[in-house]
Amino acid sequence: MRKAPRQARSRATVEAVIEAGARILSDHGWAGFTTNKVAEAAGVSIGSLYQYFPDKVALVDAIRRRHLEDSLAAVHGASAPEKSLARFAEDLVDAIIAAHQVHPGLHRALLDQAPVPDGYLDLNDRFEADYLRCFARAVAVYRSRSTDASDETVSLIVSDAIDGVVHNAARRGMLGDQAVRNELARLVRLCLSA
Repeated sequence: MRKAPRQARSRATVEAVIEAGARILSDHGWAGFTTNKVAEAAGVSIGSLYQYFPDKVALVDAIRRRHLEDSLAAVHGASAPEKSLARFAEDLVDAIIAAHQVHPGLHRALLDQAPVPDGYLDLNDRFEADYLRCFARAVAVYRSRSTDASDETVSLIVSDAIDGVVHNAARRGMLGDQAVRNELARLVRLCLSA
C-alpha cells in the first residue's frame, strides 16, 4: 500500500476498495480487473483508490493478503480443544468453505492469472507455517498426546486435502454441495483420529 489508513473513514475506504476488488477479480478475472472498475464498484473516486494503492498489482497484493488472513481465521475459528473431533472437522470444513464462497472465482484469479508481487513468497511461507501449526495442534489434541514430528506430515496432508477439494469445488461451482462438505469432514475426522 502507498500509505496506511489512519482514520476510521480512511480504513472504511480501503476496506471498500479491497472488497470491491476481490469481487471484480472473482467475477471477471485478471483480464477484466481495472482500477476504474474497482473504484466505481467501491463507490470511491479513482484518486481515492490511488491514494492507497499505486497500481492494480498493489491492490491485488492487498486482496491476496486478505484471502490468506480469511483462510487462517477460518482454521483458528474452528479450533477449540474442548470440541469433539466430529464437531471440529465439521466446523473447520464449514469455515473454509464459507471463506471461499464469498468470492468463489478469486482463488483461481489469484493463483492462475494475477501477477505475484515481490515479497509474496515470504508472506506465503509465513502463512503456511502458521496454517500448518494450527493443524499440528489439532492432530495432537485429537490423538491425545503432545505434538511430534509425524504431526507435520499429517498436517500437511490434511491441509493440502482441504485446500485441493475446496479450491476445485470452487472452480466447479460445487462449494454448496452438501455431499462434498460431508465427505471432506469425514476425511478430516479419519486423518485426525487416533
